[in-house]
Amino acid sequence: MKFIYVVSANRLKQILIIAAAILLTVGIGYVERDTISAFSSSGNKQGPQAIYKVDTKEKKIALTFDISWGETRALPILDVLKEKNVSKATFFLSSPWSQRHPEIVKRIKETGLEIGSHGHKHDNYSKYTDEEIRSQIAKADSILTEMTGKKPTLIRMPNGDFDKRVLEIANRMGYTVVQWDTDSKDWIEPKKDVIVQNVLSKAHPGDIILMHASDSAKETHLALPVIIDQLRKQGYEFVTVSELIAGTSIQSKEVN
Repeated sequence: MKFIYVVSANRLKQILIIAAAILLTVGIGYVERDTISAFSSSGNKQGPQAIYKVDTKEKKIALTFDISWGETRALPILDVLKEKNVSKATFFLSSPWSQRHPEIVKRIKETGLEIGSHGHKHDNYSKYTDEEIRSQIAKADSILTEMTGKKPTLIRMPNGDFDKRVLEIANRMGYTVVQWDTDSKDWIEPKKDVIVQNVLSKAHPGDIILMHASDSAKETHLALPVIIDQLRKQGYEFVTVSELIAGTSIQSKEVN
């Protein structure tokens, strides 16, 4: 005896929708397999990690400034740091910008501020091949080492973009990848008071604060004095990223 199964049009439509949803979910999981990240402490050393803060009760905090383009914002920020007697902060410099502004790089170095790499081309390295990633990091390494007389050991990837491959390659090249836990969001050109609020509302012991000294950060130099004064009133000490992470429990972003 033969059996004939009849499926209604509506039922068939439901089955096809469910099947498509399953395939889409599997596809997304496959595409993002190297970019899905989870927070972990330094106790878990399995896999590449990017530092975003330090687990400490000491009121130590790191101000960091990314520079990739422009010539009008870096000097005012350096002036504020000098006026406020902040001798410890970390600047992540892109190498093409550094080549165009050797006098500013020299001032950062002579002031004793820490210099880290911000890569060569300002682009998302996670879309590059392994060789292209190595090339971009190596170009910046060579240029910054020659200009400062010291090989940088910290790197903040352009746009904060990375995946497992980027972290592994940077690590093999002697770099620690540094992110941030508090974003001033100065790069979207908010007013001074917004930048101040963005920082003070989230700052905490062991924090790494992201700011910019590129020309897109139009009011960072106006917000910075207030940020420094208020954090000092709260008992914070300003340190470099290297000092912050030395001998402490690191909170990191692990990429699976």
